[in-house]
Amino acid sequence: MPTRTINAATWEAALLRLLEEVYTFARSGPRLHEDWAEDVRAVMERSVADPRGWSVLETHTHRVGRESGYPFYPFRALTAEDLRAGLRPITAGAAVELLASLAQEWFFEGSPVRFREDRGMVLADARTLLDRFGPDAAFRTSSDLARTCDAPDFLARDLEGGHPFTDYMMDLGLIAVSADEVGVFWSFNAN
Repeated sequence: MPTRTINAATWEAALLRLLEEVYTFARSGPRLHEDWAEDVRAVMERSVADPRGWSVLETHTHRVGRESGYPFYPFRALTAEDLRAGLRPITAGAAVELLASLAQEWFFEGSPVRFREDRGMVLADARTLLDRFGPDAAFRTSSDLARTCDAPDFLARDLEGGHPFTDYMMDLGLIAVSADEVGVFWSFNAN
C-alpha cells in the first residue's frame, strides 16, 4: 500500500466521511510495549491518548458505559492474550477493503460497498486512514473471513463477524500496528 503524507485535517475529514454515520469506535494510540496487543488493549481501554492529538470517533453510548465504571465499554475486559487469540493477520489491501466495508451497517446493509456509487471515495478514505500507519504496518481482524486466508475479498462477499469482543449481537474489527502507533477500528451491530 503506497503511503501518502496525511495531516490532522486530512485524517479527520476521511474519518468523518467514512465512519461518522455508523455505530463505530476509531482511536489510535502509541506503541509503548514490545507486544502490540498490550498497546491495542490500552487504546480499547482509553488509557492512552492519540500520540498525534488527532481526532477519534466513538458513539455517545460508549462514554455513558465508561461513566458507569466499565473503562473498556463497549469491549469486554480483555487481556493481551484474548486479543492475540481472537485476531487474524490480513494484508494491507484486505485491510483497506475491510475498513471501507465498516462504513456501512455491514450486518444489515442492503447496498454494500461493492454496489455504492461512491465506492472509489469510500476506498480512498479507508486508504487515507490506514496510510497513517505507514507501508510496514501489520493488520489484523476479528472477521471469520480471515480464518483461512490473509487476503479475503471483503468487497466481494458479505461480511462476517468472528471472534466476539463485545456483548453486542455482532462486532467486527480491524487493528493496524506500526512501529510507533496502533489503530483500532471497530463496528458494532447495536441490536
